[in-house]
Amino acid sequence: MEFEVNNLEEIVELIMKKMSESSISTSSNSKNGVFENVDEAIAEAKKAQTILFSSKLELRERIIASIRDTLKPYITELSELAVKETGMGRVADKEIKNRIAIEKTPGLEDLKAFAFSGDDGLTVMELSPYGVIGAITPSTNPSETVICNSIGMIAAGNAVIFAPHPGAKRTSIRAVELINEAIKKAGGPDNLVVTITEPSIENTEKIIANPNIKMVVATGGPGVVKTVMSSGKKAIGAGAGNPPVLVDETADIEKAAKDIIAGCSFDNNLPCTAEKEVIAVDSIVNYLIFEMQKNGAYLLKDKELIEKLLSIVLKNNSPDRKYVGKDAKYLLKQIGIEVGDEIRVIIVETSKDHPFAVEELLMPILPIVKVKDALEGIKVAKELEKGLRHTAIIHSKNIDILSKYAREMETTILVKNGPSYAGIGIGGEGHVTFTIAGPTGEGLTSARSFARNRRCVLVGNFLIKLLIILKRKSSENNITPSFSGASISCSSRSSTLSVLAPFTLSK
Repeated sequence: MEFEVNNLEEIVELIMKKMSESSISTSSNSKNGVFENVDEAIAEAKKAQTILFSSKLELRERIIASIRDTLKPYITELSELAVKETGMGRVADKEIKNRIAIEKTPGLEDLKAFAFSGDDGLTVMELSPYGVIGAITPSTNPSETVICNSIGMIAAGNAVIFAPHPGAKRTSIRAVELINEAIKKAGGPDNLVVTITEPSIENTEKIIANPNIKMVVATGGPGVVKTVMSSGKKAIGAGAGNPPVLVDETADIEKAAKDIIAGCSFDNNLPCTAEKEVIAVDSIVNYLIFEMQKNGAYLLKDKELIEKLLSIVLKNNSPDRKYVGKDAKYLLKQIGIEVGDEIRVIIVETSKDHPFAVEELLMPILPIVKVKDALEGIKVAKELEKGLRHTAIIHSKNIDILSKYAREMETTILVKNGPSYAGIGIGGEGHVTFTIAGPTGEGLTSARSFARNRRCVLVGNFLIKLLIILKRKSSENNITPSFSGASISCSSRSSTLSVLAPFTLSK
């Protein structure tokens, strides 16, 4: 069809009206985001993403605000459910993690467009969604990862299907249901965030293989990260870590001891960012241990009991899942030691080759390795971190050592003179995330991590009045303008309309 229109404002208004009419659709098969069939779930998520992409950015803002408001009253419920279902962690610490996921995950403010202008014209760089994302989530941070990923992925304009860890499926599904309720309250499309009733390796493989999945995000161990990185699709992999903490003779020992115990014991050492081994300079190690004991550490010295604990928690050099995320009090009871609730961490002096130091246990067992000086400590820390480049912590007032440690470790997160959890925004500056992508290089993921960079180039002269109108109107309606010679096109996911000289509108 063609219309003769002579006024620029009328041209733009007509384009926007037609684009809006052609892009509105609704899902008729809403199941509050939970499906039995993977392909059906993805198909519904794709419909929802098309609606989101063709809607105003204001809708994304409303959805994210609604998620934050709706989920806050359920923080305790989700935390208690996770501990009950998985048998791991502490309710109080999971409440902190859920709260910061809700409050400190970045939204649309993380998506910043920018432009170049000059003699050759104008180039605009914008961040655009991938479409439907397949997200694999862990049992260690089930609801936190679902909340954090949902906010970031929706902010970037995507839909998401979650493949939860089977051991945390009820917690993950509950989080998805609550997020869908929040989206409905905000007037968003049904099934923008979906999951499946029975998580399994088979269903996860189906999600990865589905042609409508344009990005795969994995938060978990090395196996699942390797799987998504070999999928042939854009992949974000958040893998394991074995974070060392170095303490030298210049550190504030009292504060270092308090911070290390707080970080190591947080959610019973489940976060991959938590202190997993201490490397301490020989001259201060006894004082450090003394201060650790004042802050909730139990020093295990008997060699037979150390070997007994080792045989219980490690099977074939891998952590026994029965003891992952358990309280220190519970672990000590397994070797016949009764302690009170004030004990949060078991500390053990070991060599750098001891399995407690080499393996990431995800338990509040903290080996302490003595070194002669900070330089040796850096070498040992780097060896124990294994090149995973995840997280490292240091307590020192020596600027040279702080700088050398940072250069040598090359970790995604480096915390200086604080507990490890400061690195994810708990008591430290910066946004939170529970998908820390070291293997694929995105680092602490946020909305921009789930968006594509797109370049729109206008070459040569252009009519500034029309450009201003299009920029304003397209921003209001989430439409992308482009220019070619005497024609101007506006495109969304669903259709394209063009203005042709002399101001003839065609579709």
